[in-house]
Amino acid sequence: MLDYIMERTNQYIDSMPKKERKKYGQFFTSKETARFMAALFTIPENMSQIHILDAGAGSGILSCAILERLEQVESIQTIKLTCYESDANILELLKENLQLCQANLKKEIQIRMISDNYITSQYLDFNGMLGSSVSPLKYDLIIGNPPYMKLSKDAPEAAAMPKICYGAPNLYFIFAAMSVFNLKNNGEMVYIIPRSWTSGAYFEHFRQYFLMEGKLEHIHLFVSRNKVFDKENVLQETMIIKVKKTSQTPKEVTITSSQSNKDFADLTSLIVPYSLVVSKNDGYVYLVTDKEEVSVLERLHRFRKTLPDIGLKMKTGLVVDFRNREILYDHAQEGAIPLFYPQHIKQGKVQFPIQKKYEYIITEKAGFMQDNRNYLFVKRFTAKEERRRLQCGVYLAGEYPQYRKISTQNKINFIDGLVTGMSEYLVYGLYVIFNSTLYDEYYRILNGSTQVNSTEINAMPIPDLESIQEMGKELMKNKDMSEQNCNKILEEYCG
Repeated sequence: MLDYIMERTNQYIDSMPKKERKKYGQFFTSKETARFMAALFTIPENMSQIHILDAGAGSGILSCAILERLEQVESIQTIKLTCYESDANILELLKENLQLCQANLKKEIQIRMISDNYITSQYLDFNGMLGSSVSPLKYDLIIGNPPYMKLSKDAPEAAAMPKICYGAPNLYFIFAAMSVFNLKNNGEMVYIIPRSWTSGAYFEHFRQYFLMEGKLEHIHLFVSRNKVFDKENVLQETMIIKVKKTSQTPKEVTITSSQSNKDFADLTSLIVPYSLVVSKNDGYVYLVTDKEEVSVLERLHRFRKTLPDIGLKMKTGLVVDFRNREILYDHAQEGAIPLFYPQHIKQGKVQFPIQKKYEYIITEKAGFMQDNRNYLFVKRFTAKEERRRLQCGVYLAGEYPQYRKISTQNKINFIDGLVTGMSEYLVYGLYVIFNSTLYDEYYRILNGSTQVNSTEINAMPIPDLESIQEMGKELMKNKDMSEQNCNKILEEYCG
């Protein structure tokens, strides 16, 4: 039955231009992924009737998979399935596929299809505006592959859920928040979503709500980014999560991983303390896949300080170069100051000039200039295939005494003192940290993207100020800027 529904879905994908499907953020789940997701649910014993929700049903692949699973549960006699789908193009296919399930399965299956907007149609309920006399339906199980689509900050869906939206949100996490709201107490939801929500300020409000209302029980990670959705060219890093609606925090969470959606038979599995995965300190979700990564978290979480705690902060470079070409120059001019790019970071040091285009700027705009003082520069972007995510270089003001001010391009981050500047010892000590294998591995666990985010760096645990300065003294003494030497120095302070 599921094979037939997949065949019909693939025909729909072939007939419907991707441009049209992107209007709804549609990416269709594979048969293997659907069955894996359905298998994650824990079905209560002796339950005779069960309410299920498929929040963005599409062609009904996930609905079919969960119905197929429940067909094997002897105690269940009646299945009440609600499907939300607002795309008129696919409604008829969804209806036919659900009717096919009804005809081929032995259970009593009651189907309700809702073509309203899943989010805005529940606006009053979510915001507590219905009153106590109305009791909307809650569900035992919710399964979903939500639409992936960026919204404007004033989109109706964002306005409907203000407590979880920050800036311009994405529809996928709005769906996830509404689904945990729609669960009965102790109900479960299984979603396939991007991993981007697990860290950063952008998703903070969502994480606070989502992880307060529900608790993660299972996380599945895909090693390959491009083999998750059949017939879809999707490079977004994706994960499957199982969440239980409860206020009781579990002791552990299961994390599995597979090469792609075809390799679920060859899972790697890890049981990790919940407190290590869901951090109370920064509210991030750490996605570890093996014992070595668990060890990385355990070692670094011994540190209780962050950069702001010791009077420092990572900031993003000041100038978007392509928007300000008229004030940029290839060579030194009267009144020009250096504009530093990622390319100026070489072998752990900042080198200037390097005969690069537009490496000088002439400006009176205060927001484009910063004091010429000591910094640690860190590249903001790296290529996916590069071995290191954290790539940094020491910038010393004393090497460029002719400049009172300098500038930085916005593809570079820099660490600066919140009030005063940094000593050379401190800059070199920060270099030891950011050039170490341990911190690079930590950041990769924290963030799956190729962007180094200043919000996340500022929340990372680090040694105390005195220890960092001592590390810097040792590095300056032996002058070996290699990753191996940084590892050796750091090892003395984190064991």
